[in-house]
Amino acid sequence: MEQQLREREQWLATTLKSIGDAVITTTNMAITWTPEQILALAPDAKSAQNGQGLARLSKWQGLGRNQEAVWGECQGSGSNPYQTQIDLGETAFKCSCPSRKFPCKHGLGLLLLFANQPDSFNPNQSPDWVNDWINTRRQKQAKKVEKSETVANPVAKAKRAAKREENVTAGVQELDRWLRDLVRQGLANLPEKDYSFWDTVAARMIDAQAPGLARQLQEMSGIPYTGVGWQERLLQRLGRLYLLLQGFIRLETLPPDIQADIRTAIGWGHKVETATSMIRDRWLILGQCIEDQDNLRAQRIWLQGQQTHRFALILTFAHHTQPLDTSLIAGTLLDADLGFFASAYPLRAIVKTRHAPAIPFTQMQGENAIATALTQYTNALACQPWLDQFPLSLQGVIPQKYNQGWALRDCANQVLRLAPNFTEGWQLFALSGGHPITVFGAWNGDDFFPLSAFSQDQFIAFR
Repeated sequence: MEQQLREREQWLATTLKSIGDAVITTTNMAITWTPEQILALAPDAKSAQNGQGLARLSKWQGLGRNQEAVWGECQGSGSNPYQTQIDLGETAFKCSCPSRKFPCKHGLGLLLLFANQPDSFNPNQSPDWVNDWINTRRQKQAKKVEKSETVANPVAKAKRAAKREENVTAGVQELDRWLRDLVRQGLANLPEKDYSFWDTVAARMIDAQAPGLARQLQEMSGIPYTGVGWQERLLQRLGRLYLLLQGFIRLETLPPDIQADIRTAIGWGHKVETATSMIRDRWLILGQCIEDQDNLRAQRIWLQGQQTHRFALILTFAHHTQPLDTSLIAGTLLDADLGFFASAYPLRAIVKTRHAPAIPFTQMQGENAIATALTQYTNALACQPWLDQFPLSLQGVIPQKYNQGWALRDCANQVLRLAPNFTEGWQLFALSGGHPITVFGAWNGDDFFPLSAFSQDQFIAFR
């Protein structure tokens, strides 16, 4: 009995020490991200490679940290060292180097060094150049909140809204006539037409302030060149587009959530203050995808609540010269309040309040059967017919070669084809080793594009 008591006391002491070490680590803001997660922030492969080369103590001087930021000075080709700093709260970067890449190699190198050797960063008082940057960021954040709460001139606002409504209505009527003419003439000769056939009407939708309609037309323009079965695929898209136009014509007769979905699909943006449905959870940041749209880049970041199991999409846009959001790192867990926008099937959201810094997660959730996941998609589509991407998380699936591409097979031997443009099939197969793994990605109704995978405590992001 005495031996058992001593062993229990020893176990308790070890456990308390581990808890204490964890508290100290959290207090000192030690980064526990993997190098892969940090390098995923790199704008290109060259920046990632150069950042790894700068993740050495010999490259830096004046390394420091506090609860908000880390900083250091890196000697470059100029006479003065480059001042590099990172806002830990939102993983934002700033560097005095002339690079236009974001984050630059110095920011990546500094974050990699901090993740690997946090004790090399002195908890000293931050220098003025760090204080000024942090204070400026906090002031800008406060101004954004103040601006979102400021009531615009109601008369001018109503006038602008009425003018846009008039423009969109005219565009919808024109597109409706164009669709009817297209179907009346038949689809057989579409492969003979060049892209100007679609681009002309898409440009008219831009003029009509309906960019969502223009985007859908541009996406459909390539379908006639996709091989066998293109007619059915195109008709399906044309049918959804026609349903959207008819929904807008009858907008006032529909429920508010459906009205919001129609306006979003046509191209009305979301205002931050309208994300009123608040949900707090520990959100798994599962993956991201960046798409080029003319002069814009669209960044989709997918999250899933650890307790609610609910998916969320953080969608942001930036011009090619502007940085994208680097504060949400795939493979981490974020305790936060998310605000969801109105929808018949709410997915799009924004991060309202962060309650703690993000930490790596150790487990990914997923459906055991592909059929169950696709049923969820079917149910979502019945609520919101204009979903262009839907999140699927699949557990216990095995990657395998499938015809000329790749697919996932579940325990019931059902196969889910991967998108033809997914190029990391062999990497996914190597991660699995022929055994079941968890894969997360986006389903567009035809094929599945993996964004991340998890196997034996190892997380890999593909975008």
